[in-house]
Amino acid sequence: MQSVAKTLFPMSSEKIFRVALRGDGLLHSPRWNKGTSFTEKERKAFVLTGRLPSRVNTLDEQCERAYAQLQSRNAPIRKNSFLRSLKEQNWVLYYSLLSRHIKELTPIVYTPTEGDAIANYSHLFRRSEGMYLTFSHQETMEEDFLEQTRGRDIDLIVCTDSEAILGIGDQGVGGIGITTAKSALYTLLAGINPFKALSVVLDVGTNNQGLLDDPLYVGWQNPRIRGEAYDKFIDKFVQLVRKYHPHCLLHFEDFGVTNAQRLLECYRDEHSVFNDDIQGTGAVTLAALMAAVGVTKSKLADQRYVIYGAGSAGLGITRQVRDAIMSTDGISREDANKKFYLMDRYGLIKASLGDKTRPSLSEFVRPDDEWEDVPTNDKGEVELLEVVKKIRPTVLIGCSTHSGAFTENVVKTMAAGCDRPIIFPLSNPSRLVEVDPKHANDWTKGKALLATGSPFPPAKMLGGQEYVIAECNNALIYPGLGFGSVLCQSRRMRDSMIIAGAQRLASLSPALKDPDNALLPDFNDAPEVNFEVAIAVAEQAFDDGIAGVSWKKEDTREKAKERQWQPVYGTYEYDEGGAQ
Repeated sequence: MQSVAKTLFPMSSEKIFRVALRGDGLLHSPRWNKGTSFTEKERKAFVLTGRLPSRVNTLDEQCERAYAQLQSRNAPIRKNSFLRSLKEQNWVLYYSLLSRHIKELTPIVYTPTEGDAIANYSHLFRRSEGMYLTFSHQETMEEDFLEQTRGRDIDLIVCTDSEAILGIGDQGVGGIGITTAKSALYTLLAGINPFKALSVVLDVGTNNQGLLDDPLYVGWQNPRIRGEAYDKFIDKFVQLVRKYHPHCLLHFEDFGVTNAQRLLECYRDEHSVFNDDIQGTGAVTLAALMAAVGVTKSKLADQRYVIYGAGSAGLGITRQVRDAIMSTDGISREDANKKFYLMDRYGLIKASLGDKTRPSLSEFVRPDDEWEDVPTNDKGEVELLEVVKKIRPTVLIGCSTHSGAFTENVVKTMAAGCDRPIIFPLSNPSRLVEVDPKHANDWTKGKALLATGSPFPPAKMLGGQEYVIAECNNALIYPGLGFGSVLCQSRRMRDSMIIAGAQRLASLSPALKDPDNALLPDFNDAPEVNFEVAIAVAEQAFDDGIAGVSWKKEDTREKAKERQWQPVYGTYEYDEGGAQ
């Protein structure tokens, strides 16, 4: 069993560690293995001389070799497999390599490539990579939980029930892949110690018929559990987290639309919980919007919002922006709600839809008398173009996966009604985007302020210069939100903390210095950006009176620097009572 590192100094200060492992045990520990970077002195102390070739490499040399090996693999899924293997061997080398090629390799270890790996999880399976808590074994859940966490100071737990994985749906036990990927980005982009992070899949079965029929499927081959039995299983897990790790952040990932918001609301007042699909998407979109209204020198409360796609992401964005309007512009919840027009597969969400409207959307249902004079389709639904014609929106956000929904007519009609239309086609992957940003740029004659959910090349402006398209990538903010909460040991992740993080991200927008530049920082700057987000989140926790640490608010930046884990090798001294 692993134990907390016994160090002479904190992990982020003088890297001197007393380690109990020797020989093959040390070389097989990804936490402690240095491979060919073990010094001559360490090789003698840890019985490694005959187990390694004679040359002592620097970390730079190891990264150069690993990158060359990676480049020899052409297909993204093969690169993903190579990096997963590297992570199983040597954490420092893995994260050091990623940190040198952040923009290039993040899509390999995260979306979109990780989605392919998850879809083929059972056929690619080689070894376990996290905690598997299965409904059929729930009687031993506490024992299983403690077996992997006893003696560990856990800062972060990322969990999923795998129902809505990365736009590819129900993936059963393969969802462990998204939790490990998210956890890796917390380390890469915010500096959370990987030994203090735990990835969990809550295997409650699957309704993916392909997995149910697959003889090689490694998960619980049973239809997905619903209702009271599901709730009790989830609650048993959450209560274990609260009991044994009360200060950790519990990150809910890729839960289905019927459970995501419901579970967040259920536990947000009991523990520091976070749902990236709802709050992370909402926060990064809010930051881009704050930057956009900074360019137009207006306020969030001045805008008229059409949200095309009212699932977890669309509703999460709506609520996040609504809460920010209330907080920053000081208007009531009721008045803020009236600024939003939500649309789903039934068209505009209005009262006459009745049971077709989910209860979670009730605050944003438009009264029918607003639309009596508006044409409808043959199903009696108000379509997007008619909504745009009537309300003349200043903000159009797409979360629908309806490719091409923002047509030339829709975009030009919107542009005729405002000086700088704010258009965010956020659906992933890029083939499902509501409008190609270069078309939105052309149709508005370069007036549109744009952000997308996937990376796109710059668009040409009328004068020939390039307009950089901002990517509303959650990874620009969620690692910092999480690190900020962990840093100050807040028992809650309050909306005020998320808004503070979004405001800090917005303040770093290149567009505030040049209105023809991107609304959000480049992804290469993600580590520095997330660090600033974390500072803002922790400082807001102090302002809210919920920080659980003994140091003062003004010490936050220095404490954050001390706390960050860095992918560098330390010096090892052998000690039978040291870390394993």
